[in-house]
Order: sequence, then structure tokens, then C-alpha cells
Amino acid sequence: MIASAASAVLGIDFGTEYIKAALVKPGIPLEIVLTKDSKRKEAATVAFKPLRHAKPDDFPERLYGSDAVALAARFPADVYPNLKPLLAELASSSALVAGYDQRLPDLTLVPTEHRGTVAFKSKAFLDTSDPFTVEELLAMQLQNVRGNAESLAGKGSSIRDIVITVPAFYTISERRAIELAADLAGLKVLALLTDGLAVGLNYATSRTFPSISDGAKAEQHLVFDMGAGSTSATVLQFQGRTVKDVGRFNKTVQEVNVLGTGWDRTLGGDALNQIVVDQMLEQFLDTPTAKKQGLEPKSVVTHGRAMAKLWKEAERLRQVLSANSETAASFEGLYEELDFRYKLSRAEFEKLTSAFATRVEGPIVRALESAKLSITDLDSIILHGGASRTPFVQRELERLAGDSAKVRNNVNADEAAVFGAAFKGASLSPSFRVKEIRTGDISSHTLVLDKDGDGQSRQQRLFHPTSAVGAVKHVPFGKVDDFSFSLHQVSPEGDQASQIQTPVFKLTTRNLTASVAQLSENFGCSADNISTKFALRISSVDGRPEVLKGTVSCDVEGEKKGGVVDDVKGFFGFGSGSKKEDQDPLAEDAESVLQPSSSTEATTVSATTVPDQSGSSAEASAEAVKEKKPKKRTETIHIEYVKEDLGLPTFAKADLKRMKERLAAFDASDSTRLHREEALNVLEAFTYKTRDFLEDESIEEVSTASERSSLKDKVSATSDWLYGDGAEADRTALRGRLKELKDIVSPIEKRIEELEKRPQRISSLKGALKQTEVLLDMVRQQVEASESAAAAESSSVDVAASESKASSTGDGFEDLEHDPSSTSTTSEVPASTPAIPLYTRDDVEAIESIHSSISTWLAEKEAQQAKLGPIDEPALLLSDLEVRARQLNEVVVGLANKKVKVLPKSKATKAKPKSKKTKAGKSKSASSTTAAADGESATPGTKIPLDLDDIDSLSEAELQERLNRAMEDVAKIRDGEKSKKHDEL
Repeated sequence: MIASAASAVLGIDFGTEYIKAALVKPGIPLEIVLTKDSKRKEAATVAFKPLRHAKPDDFPERLYGSDAVALAARFPADVYPNLKPLLAELASSSALVAGYDQRLPDLTLVPTEHRGTVAFKSKAFLDTSDPFTVEELLAMQLQNVRGNAESLAGKGSSIRDIVITVPAFYTISERRAIELAADLAGLKVLALLTDGLAVGLNYATSRTFPSISDGAKAEQHLVFDMGAGSTSATVLQFQGRTVKDVGRFNKTVQEVNVLGTGWDRTLGGDALNQIVVDQMLEQFLDTPTAKKQGLEPKSVVTHGRAMAKLWKEAERLRQVLSANSETAASFEGLYEELDFRYKLSRAEFEKLTSAFATRVEGPIVRALESAKLSITDLDSIILHGGASRTPFVQRELERLAGDSAKVRNNVNADEAAVFGAAFKGASLSPSFRVKEIRTGDISSHTLVLDKDGDGQSRQQRLFHPTSAVGAVKHVPFGKVDDFSFSLHQVSPEGDQASQIQTPVFKLTTRNLTASVAQLSENFGCSADNISTKFALRISSVDGRPEVLKGTVSCDVEGEKKGGVVDDVKGFFGFGSGSKKEDQDPLAEDAESVLQPSSSTEATTVSATTVPDQSGSSAEASAEAVKEKKPKKRTETIHIEYVKEDLGLPTFAKADLKRMKERLAAFDASDSTRLHREEALNVLEAFTYKTRDFLEDESIEEVSTASERSSLKDKVSATSDWLYGDGAEADRTALRGRLKELKDIVSPIEKRIEELEKRPQRISSLKGALKQTEVLLDMVRQQVEASESAAAAESSSVDVAASESKASSTGDGFEDLEHDPSSTSTTSEVPASTPAIPLYTRDDVEAIESIHSSISTWLAEKEAQQAKLGPIDEPALLLSDLEVRARQLNEVVVGLANKKVKVLPKSKATKAKPKSKKTKAGKSKSASSTTAAADGESATPGTKIPLDLDDIDSLSEAELQERLNRAMEDVAKIRDGEKSKKHDEL
């Protein structure tokens, strides 16, 4: 279980309105995690439900999903929906935050200390309590999803690794915030996967694409994702590629690469819902009753319950209009007991949202521009997201594509992204083996490097929006002293006509000055020859820029001096000096000097030519040394640096600790509450059961009037207490009340059970004792037969030995009188092997002992029980009967399945027609006797044919029936063996 739990991976599609999760675990391949009410998606909402009679330090009850949404009308001040767009948003200057505050007026929105981002003050806590940050509330939702996944994974499972989908437009600050929420929830983020790439990955899992290695053309598709909060378009390229596999083999892998992205951060289902809410509010204020009371728009807009009802119905109406031409809504007591009815047709809805229809093509156009493609280059437009089902949205897409066939619903619009995230998690885990699909994402934002020098700031565009994630860039700096540089992100804002710059980090070197001095002093490097470089890339894990390393180096002449190890290697011929490339080649005319001679004459001739050759070799070596150029090498020192994250200030360690401790306390409070509710339910159920128990006439025979009266009073008092003070009692008090009832009920129930089941158990035990008597008789007879057979065998062996001794006397010349080829008709009778008895006298005594003790015990207990009445404590208990029956069965089964080693019977062989006589005069011939003639009895080796492999599942009656059949089979075997005639030796 621990190994499987460690290998489980959870994919999470964290949407604005809904959260979906898919689990990958050994035995559970890509399965959607169901909510507690068995739904495939969970509303991204958390709520605090205040407890009645709560103490100041008590935590409220937390609700999630549809349960939390249902509380919006009752507790609008503590229901937190659609929190995702608020990540990394400033509470004071964000238009998005202002719209959220207007939609949910009862929520108390405050800025966090030192950061200024969004936080909420809960009315379920004291005013002195710290506000809840958006990251903290999202961590609660992630914890809830994790709990549902662990329920699916099985008891004892613990899930930690996750892959989360994020929009392509997420900035670095937003990515940090979602990672912080996961960390607060105790989860480890394996990767942040963009929505469009997640859908493309799911699209590729069941398809094979043309291989560009074979000259085929890649497929290009656009994923149009319109959700509740935003709309994005992602251009993807799908292709196959042949790559080198293990050894000399090749393999074809699938590739999914992002070419371009575009988005609209405010176009989504919520924006369409806002149009419906505005019209409903306008029509409500125009009703005669509202005009009569002089209602103002502000009074209704700031009414939390009224706005919660309007938003809930607006969502439902929009979804209904996707499949119907008209719909209606009815509100009872919408505001100050005023009722309201509202009707809306699809034509009217599309007229109200006509301005949004023109915005549909914006993300697609920007994505195609980023990818440098046109709409005609696309093979299809893949729809994803709930709002993409809106009729006017699909019509706009068909118009833009020019062909309705290009707009396809060939993926699950709700679950494709979460399945892609789960598949990505499985591919990152070493515990799973999945289809090899290689993915490539892009930055989607511009990253600019700020260089400070000579009192001026110079900027260099380091990564473009289409820069590949994971690609490393080496940035040179003309610096020889410690310096600093920073990185900021450029993101489009609003209608994307304007841009905002967000600082990312600042890097400051620590040892550059000292390193340059070391290079100058040790190697004579000048400032002009020194190179300072940093390697940076966009992380494939979270999409944030990261610094890989920094180096300062220069090129110097001469070979690098080796250390002690290199000196030792060189001494033995293994060092750098022994390498072939470091050795001077021999001159061509020196080859004859080193050639081995085949004769003395050849050696003499060679010796006479040595002086001339030696002279020419010396001249060649001199020329080689003269022409040899000095080698260069690069001396490198790694730069130490300090990197400081910029942008939104990070939470202090004390704040992070406080949030984690509060989440842990919330978890403990929820666990205590669940255990208390469980104890309350058990007590209520037992109270109702006891009431029915008192009405049963069977208890009058086994209980006294005082017991029944006491029980009735106790049940009545417990019922009154449950609906009074017990409604807020803790788990200990509830369990105490349950124990008081059980102390009275349990003895009565025990007497009833003993009275009803005792006769049958006694009968079963007596039957088993009778069967044991049969077994005892059989074992005793087999032991006696074995002893008799052993005595007869011993006597026959003595007679055979005496005869063999008499026949062995002779003069030693028998071989001279017989022809070697003469035949022999005599055969030698081999000595038989004594049979090993199956049962012994000890087995007989064991059966007799257990049978006698149980029979005596049963007789005594039956006599004692006969003197007792139904209300007395029984002397003969069912548990004691079960123990005795088990003891008896263990002895019987042990004997029935007793295994012995029985020697194999002598095999009957045909007599050989001819045999040679030995020098000793003894003739060797085959025996023509059968196994029965060997004097070997089959009775001692007989096993009871009793199948007890499933003994644990057998009842006593079934066990006795099977034993009876086995006894009958044994009797038949014994009768058959008694009728056999054995030859006497």
C-alpha cells in the first residue's frame, strides 16, 4: 500500500467555476475523482457555516462544492466562490477585484498586510482573527480534492504529487500564488501545464500523427477554450518523429508543440451571466411593487442574499438557453418579501450579448498571429470549456473558420484538460509506463533583461512570447567587477493594446571581482580576454525563468597542469601524457629501425644503416618542434550570486507558519465534528432500535419487569436529552449515553440469543461426538490391523532368512556344470518392505482423551443449565460450545489429513528368459510376482478422502456431512482390501 500510494499522481483542472480531478494509480488508470455526492466536477467554492452555541475558539463547519453554493442565500458573508481570478491581484487598484466585490457585496474584502493582495474577513470568526488570503482558501479546496482522491485510491492511501492546469496568460506572480496554495495544502507540484497544451495532450493520447521524418506534413489545430472566467486560443502542432531508441533500434514518438497563444481575460460565462443579472435587476426594479416601495438599484445590489439568488439563476438560465429557445425563473421573497418572475428567450439573450460575440475572434486572431499562420492553415478548431457550448459562440467560430466542419467537438469539453494533466503526471512519474508523447510549450510573455552599467540602464529582450520553454540562453556580460541585473515580464493589459511590466527577480554577484583577480594573478588574464556569462531558461516545471549558472573565464596558453592523480596515472602510462594525441608521430624513414628482423643477415644490414636513419629522424623532429603551435585552454570559475524575487512581496515565514497551523487546526476541528456526528447518529439509531425492542414480546421471557421498566425510562430520558441539551453535546457525552443503554440492553439480547441457539448448538456438538466415536473405532481397528501385519511381516522375514542361509551352501564349482547360455526358470523372492502405519496408539489415546473430556463437560453443563430459568445467567454458553466444537474438529481434521510417508510398492516385472550365472553360483532373474505377493497391505497406507481446503468457510453441519461421506468411503476401501488374497512366502 505504501508503494502504490507513493506512486499515485493527481491531475487537477483548476477552473474559475469548477474543479475537476483525475487520479493515476497502480490499478486505477486515469479515473475521474468523484465528489462526495458522486459528481464528476466540484464547484470551486468554499463556505464557513457558523455553529450554533459556538465557543469563541471553535472553528465553523467547512463546506465545499454544491453544499457551499447552497449556503450562499443563507450565509452570503461566508461563501467564497470563483476565487481563482483574484490570485496575485491587488485589493485596491484592480478592476477585476472591484467587479468581484460588487457581485458579492456581503463579503468583507481587505488587503493583506505587507502585500496588498486580496484577503477576506470571515464573520464566523472573531474580529481579531487574521483574514483569510486567497491562497489559503484555495488550499482548502485543494485539500478537499485530495481527500476525495484518497477515498478513491483506497484506505491508507496518501497522495502528494499533482499536476495543475493554468491559463497561458498567467503571469509569474500568479504562478507563484497557485504553487503557494498547493504548498499550503501539503501538495507537491510536479508541473504547471497550460490549459491548451493539456487539451492537446489528451487529444494525442488516442491518435497517431504523420511522421515528419518520412516527409509527411504535421497537423495544426487550434484549441478554443472558453470557460467561466476567460477565453483562450492555443495553436498546436501534432506530428510524429523517428528517434533513436535503445541500441541500434529506432522508434516513432508523438509530439505536441505550442506555436502561439491568444486570450481574453474577461470574456467568459461570468461576463454573460452579468448581462442577465443586470437585466433581471432592471426588470425587478420596474415592477409595480418595487416602484411602490421606492427601491433604488443600490439597495438591491448591496443586498447579499438577493444578489446570490440572481447570480445562481442567471447561470442556470444561460445553460438552459444553450439547448432551448426560452426559459423562465421565479423568485420568492427576492428582496424584502417581494416576489419576482423573469422570462428570457435565446434571441433576446443573443441581442443582449451581441457585443461579446464580436470579441470571440480576438483570441483566435492573436494566437494565429503569434504562430505566423492563417485560419486556412488549421486542420480544425477543437472546442473546450463549458461556455463554448453557447450557440452564438459556435456560430462565430464557424463563420471565422469558413467551414462548419472545421469546428469539432472531438474531445470532452469538460474533462479533456484534466485527463491531459493526469497523463502528464503519469509520464513524469517513474512508476508508470505510458505512450511517449513529447510536449513543447512557449513563454506566452516577453521577458526583458535589465543591465546596469555606466550609470545607464540597458534592456535586452531575452525571451519572446514564442520562445520555447526549457531552451537555455547564454547571456554575456562585459563585467569584471561584481554587478547586478534584473528581469521583468511584459504582459498585455485589458484590450492588450497597452502593456504592463512586472519585476521578476534581481541577481547580484558575490565573487566576480575576486574571481577576475584570481584569473589575472594565476594565469595572466587581461580584462579584455575575460568573459562573464550567465545561463538562463524558462522552467518546464512552473514556466518561471530560472538561472542555471554563472561563469567567468578566459583563454590561456599551455596545457593544464594535472594534479597528484594525473601524475600517478602518467607514471603508469594512463595519464594525459600517454594519450595518442599528445605523442609525436614517427618519421616515415624511422619505420625500418623499429621493424623486427627475420634473420641475422637482416639484422646486420639494419645495423649498418642506423646512423643515417638516426640523423634524418633528428632533423624531422627539429622541424616538428619548430612548427608546433602552443595549445590554448579555458580557465573557468563559477560565479556565486544572490537572487531576490521581485514583484509581489513574498509572505513572511511567520505568516506561512500561521496559515499552515490554522489549516491544520481546521482539519482537526472537521475531524472532531465528523466523529461527533457519527456518535450522534449511532445513539439516535440505537434509541429507535431499543424502542422497537421493548415492544417485542420475546423479551418478557428473558427479562424482569424492573429491567424493562428501567430500560423504558432510560430510552425516554435519552430521547428527551437528544432533542435538548444533547444536540450540542460532545462525542464523549454521546458515547456515554450509548453505553448506559447498552449496559441494560446487551444482557437481555444475550439471553435471547442463548435461549434460541443453545439447543441447536448442543445437538451439533453431540452429533460431532458420535461421529468422533465412529472415527475412534476406525482408527483403533487400523492400529490393530497394522500391528498384526507388522508381526506377520517379521515372522515371514525370519523364515526367508533361514531358507536363504541353507541354500547358500555349496562346493563352489556349480559354474563349471552349466552352459552360460542356458536358461533359468527360477526367480528370487525379494524381501518385502514393512508398511508404515498411518495411525498409532498415541492417536487413539488423543481421540479418546478429547472425546471423554468434552462428553463429561457437556453432561455437567447440561445438568447445571437445566436447573436455571430464562432470566438467569446461563451456565452453558454458546461461546463455550463453539470452543469445544472447535477443539473436537481440530483433532478430527488433524487425523483425517494426517500425512505419512508410505514406501512405494514393488513393481511387477516380467521374468527374463535368460540369465548369466555368477561366479558365486547365484542366478539373477526378474521377479514375476505382483505387488500383492510382496506381502504389502494397502490398508495402513489408506488416507481418508476428505477435502478440507475450505474448512474455514464450512459450517458445523457441512463439516459433519463431509466427514460422514469420508467415513463411508474408508469403510468401502477396508472391505475391498479384506477380500484380497495374499500369497504366502
